Amino acid sequence: MIELKNINKSYDGKKNAVDELNITIEPGQIVGFIGPNGAGKTTTLRMLTGLLTPDSGSVTINGIDIATNPIKAKQQFGFVSDDPNAFLKLKGLEYLNFIADIYGVNSEDRLERIQRYTKLLDIDHALNNKINSYSHGMRQKIMVIAQLIHNPNLLILDEPLTGLDPQSSFALKELMKDRAKDNKSVFFSTHVLEVAEKLCDQIIIINHGKVLYTGTLSNLKSQYNDLSLEEIFLEVTK
Repeated sequence: MIELKNINKSYDGKKNAVDELNITIEPGQIVGFIGPNGAGKTTTLRMLTGLLTPDSGSVTINGIDIATNPIKAKQQFGFVSDDPNAFLKLKGLEYLNFIADIYGVNSEDRLERIQRYTKLLDIDHALNNKINSYSHGMRQKIMVIAQLIHNPNLLILDEPLTGLDPQSSFALKELMKDRAKDNKSVFFSTHVLEVAEKLCDQIIIINHGKVLYTGTLSNLKSQYNDLSLEEIFLEVTK
């Protein structure tokens, strides 16, 4: 379970980028985090993962406070940012083994997971190439695979489908569903409303740092019978 309670974050000491934010995500859920550019999505994800410290409020992951026990809390999740340009001078396989070493994944499990996920996302042929030779989509895929190596309870993804080809996009969405069936959680930001509609158990809409809606998309649509999904989003965030 993820719990963000009364989270506030300001960059200039005046206007909050995130304002009294409260989010709870239960095991087995796929939750879409939706909002326009500058709404506070990335700031929230960075506080959730410990990359930023809230000005006030608390973040707990499976009951572990990330401020007081950061290492144990970070062992609970895998995070893929919206910038896949990391460790570019390593070969793909070197990077995956490096991450597996950090999390103490044994040889048998890492081999099985590397083989399974690189084949699923169609990048097994490029593991001996350096990441700086990869396309944006390939870099995105190797970062996703790296965060699956230790089989975390929670997968946190910032715009994960950007740059992926249709086949890999489909495979990643199916992977999210499989993890939810295994009582694990997926929390991802997206601006593609159709993806949220087809994939998410619930959505969280944020704008100007405030949560405007939490619940199922079908329930939200029932409140705006005559509007399209895009029109509903514009109405909620106006």
